[in-house]
Amino acid sequence: MDGVAGKAADGVAGRAAGRVLAAVSVVPALALCGWLLAGLPLLLLGWFRPLPMTLLGGGAAVVLCAYGLRRLPGVATEHRWPTAAVLAVALGSGVLNGFLHGEQLIVRRDPATYAQYAVWLARHGSLPIPVGDFGGPDPALRFGSMGFYLVDGGIVPQFMAGPPMIHAIGHWLGGVPGLLLVPPVLGALAVLTVAGTAARLAGPRSAPLAALVFAVSLPVLYTSRTTFSEIPSLILLFGGMNLLLDARTRLRATPSRPEPEPDEEPAAPAGRPGPGFVPAVLAGLSFGLALLVRIDGLRDVLPVLVLAGVLVALARITGNRRAEGRLGVPLLLGLAVGATWGFTDGYVLARPYLAYLSGSLKPLLAICAVVVVLTAAGAALAPWLASRTRSSVPRARWLPGAAAALVVLVMAGFAVRPWVQTVRRVAVTPEDRLTSEFIEKTQIANGLAPDGSRLYYEHSLGWLFWYVGVPVVVLATVAAAVLAHRLVRGREFAWLLPLAVIGWTTVTTLWRPAITPDHPFASRRLVPVVIPGLVLLAVWGLRWLSGRLRERLAGEPAGPFGWFAARPWRSRAAAAAGALLLVVPPAITSIGTAFTPVNRGEAAAVAGLCGALPKDVSVLIVERVTGDRLTQVVRGECGLPVARVGYPQGSDVPRPADVLRLAGAVRRTGRVPVLLAAEPEQLMAYGPASRVMSLRTRQDERSLADAPNGTWSLGIDVWTTVPTG
Repeated sequence: MDGVAGKAADGVAGRAAGRVLAAVSVVPALALCGWLLAGLPLLLLGWFRPLPMTLLGGGAAVVLCAYGLRRLPGVATEHRWPTAAVLAVALGSGVLNGFLHGEQLIVRRDPATYAQYAVWLARHGSLPIPVGDFGGPDPALRFGSMGFYLVDGGIVPQFMAGPPMIHAIGHWLGGVPGLLLVPPVLGALAVLTVAGTAARLAGPRSAPLAALVFAVSLPVLYTSRTTFSEIPSLILLFGGMNLLLDARTRLRATPSRPEPEPDEEPAAPAGRPGPGFVPAVLAGLSFGLALLVRIDGLRDVLPVLVLAGVLVALARITGNRRAEGRLGVPLLLGLAVGATWGFTDGYVLARPYLAYLSGSLKPLLAICAVVVVLTAAGAALAPWLASRTRSSVPRARWLPGAAAALVVLVMAGFAVRPWVQTVRRVAVTPEDRLTSEFIEKTQIANGLAPDGSRLYYEHSLGWLFWYVGVPVVVLATVAAAVLAHRLVRGREFAWLLPLAVIGWTTVTTLWRPAITPDHPFASRRLVPVVIPGLVLLAVWGLRWLSGRLRERLAGEPAGPFGWFAARPWRSRAAAAAGALLLVVPPAITSIGTAFTPVNRGEAAAVAGLCGALPKDVSVLIVERVTGDRLTQVVRGECGLPVARVGYPQGSDVPRPADVLRLAGAVRRTGRVPVLLAAEPEQLMAYGPASRVMSLRTRQDERSLADAPNGTWSLGIDVWTTVPTG
């Protein structure tokens, strides 16, 4: 009896742990949804301040969490260790990345742009950024800089507003050091989210392995240590999957009539939403708000739109008797609300950025429009089409096998791509020419032949081999093929959306990553969907293979070594070996950079610069590189008016006459003009120079042909003078 009671107690504790795992894997997405829902309207009104956001953003997050966790179906498990292991991996991820976080504040690439965007929002709560008074307009004044556009007399930051609104929380709590610790916290929450998806789809025992493989991958470490947009996007996308899976579980658990048909559920009472309505709305909202974080989220959520249409069509065909069909309308509703927030941000705040991306964004919008029209038409005509085709179209027995073969052929195509294609881009726009020059310089640093037209996209599958390992890619391909076969046969319906999102985004990302191809920077493209998706498929595939192995061992006939075959530890040893094959390759790739923080010292260097500049000065930057790097830093962190002085084509420094004229205009405003440059020689014509920044640190490697395995040195000097002329 004691043994029975003990097992019962373990079962109760396991179910409680399962509910904890289910909850912690949706709370991050729900909290971000509430914060972003309130944040964008307040930002548009100029009220993005700590008190309004605490009341409205925090309140919205609490409300969404309360509704999302109500009657939450727990992950089915009888053990506590999977939940404890997942929490341990997430905690370890957060602590490690917190200790080794980066300090990218000087604007050279995207992370510092996001950081300076967040600093401005945290301190001022409104856009656009005013340019300041420099004594009136002058053709030599330049107020825009890298990552910040001049639009209608104000400065508009590049990128969508979602990530800076999230990172601003850290600045409110702890200034710049607090802001820099937000990415590690988000990385830990991403581990929980991905583990929750694995627990729902591959079983709770697979969740710790998925969490560990995901957490040790170099791109995840990289984007969890500095202010990127990919980790918040991942939380929203996979959190949306978790919420939709929970909505389906709630519907299927609803009591039905005494003798229901298989998979058949009663319609909800008139006027009352079914039990899955709220989580389905929240799932759609989470997917839609991914656009507010990354405009690329528009591509990632296209399968969600298609699935919602399929569910609406299913409800119309079956008369609302299938549980899944009742999720279509609420999913569409939430998706529409979230996407509206994203499009509003893009149109009002990020229009110059979207104009810059128009070459790739316009085709994507056209695809979206076609998908919307086809989805609406398919849902409207579904009953008629079903009645006409149910009896007239024979079942294609070859279709499941063809679906599985297609998965394998697509991955094989990416494997042979480097031998049949070299992806190039002819530089047409000024931005293209800058990218081409950057690639040539990086090739020379890597010991490669200079060719600025190369994009290296044909090697994108090789990037996955670097970052998650060949076993994960192979096992994920096998799993995707098996699941595609089952889905076509009408099984594994829970996998329909995850497989569609993972498959669609993986193929489109590998075909055209659309990013400067140096690593680890380019690896960020793989973070929101590709890497967690492949890890999820791989752990499911490992579980499937382990099950097949157990069945085979159980059926082996007894013989001289029958006792050996029958022992259960053989299948367990095989599963453990498979787990090591998944964990070790990405860990080996990551080890070269995992314990080396980058850009350390930038926060202190910027603080020293600001401390060296009196509050009654207006800053004129008279050198190109310093202007790119520090214009918004001086404006946002130092709180001083700043402008760049334009220079003739082919030169990095302006005409002395322009500098002296602008300095005189600044004096007429009652402020003191101060000049900044990278070298004292660039200031000698205006007065004695003094150094106000001398930074020596490490930066990310820029590798084109191999996995990154180290860091490069970085030195930044800034000199200043007060012009005497």
